[in-house]
Amino acid sequence: MTAPATGGGRTVRANGVDSYYEAHGAGAPLLLLHGGLETIESFAALVPALAERCRVLLPERRGHGRTPDGDGPLSYELMAADTIAFAEALGIASAHLAGYSDGANVAMLIAIARPQLVRRLVLISGNFDASGMTDAFQAQLADATAERYAPALAAAYARLSPDGAGHFAVMFEKLRRLWLEQPHIAPVELARITAPTLVLCGDRDLVRLEHTLELFRAIPGARLAVVPGSSHGVIEDQPALVTRLLLNFLDAGPVAPARAG
Repeated sequence: MTAPATGGGRTVRANGVDSYYEAHGAGAPLLLLHGGLETIESFAALVPALAERCRVLLPERRGHGRTPDGDGPLSYELMAADTIAFAEALGIASAHLAGYSDGANVAMLIAIARPQLVRRLVLISGNFDASGMTDAFQAQLADATAERYAPALAAAYARLSPDGAGHFAVMFEKLRRLWLEQPHIAPVELARITAPTLVLCGDRDLVRLEHTLELFRAIPGARLAVVPGSSHGVIEDQPALVTRLLLNFLDAGPVAPARAG
């Protein structure tokens, strides 16, 4: 059952959590999955054009934005189960899935576990293994604290979270451990993905480019886009280009096989 929520969206009970979401446009459903510690506002520059082509659905995962946290640690498997439950609660049998950062990692697991749910898959700045992040990022996380890490994210959390500003430190520590220790998706599992897939990253991403190439090569028939002059925040660095790449991919036919010679 869905219910109105503050912020212009609605909530739906999914996997034991009252998940906040917003919906825009009409057409084939497109789920946009945000990054860790972020909210659906990170997709603000992409949504208008995407909503002209699709019914864009933007859920906020547990402990993010206007969705409350749950008990216990976080895992990508848990967040994938939440997202599957969210789709089922809205009666969505299949949808395009575009995930950014943590959202991309969640999307990979959904595409592996529930291939019939995913029409087309877009993985933006995702990593299939914790080792895929740069050494600098892992070193930064090793002794990071909620007080020092991304004050703008803390301010947004304080403004939106039903758990209150004080819970940000709890949520940050859950995610810090998650980023240092997970995910661990084997390439043989990635090879099970059947949905047409676009792998996208910034050329100065926090995910090592070599790791992104491994991801691209592991998924049968995947396409690759490396956006120049972009960081891990590629969707905000180059929103117009990312939007165009997404729309072109959603409209594209099957990938032609490679030819020898």
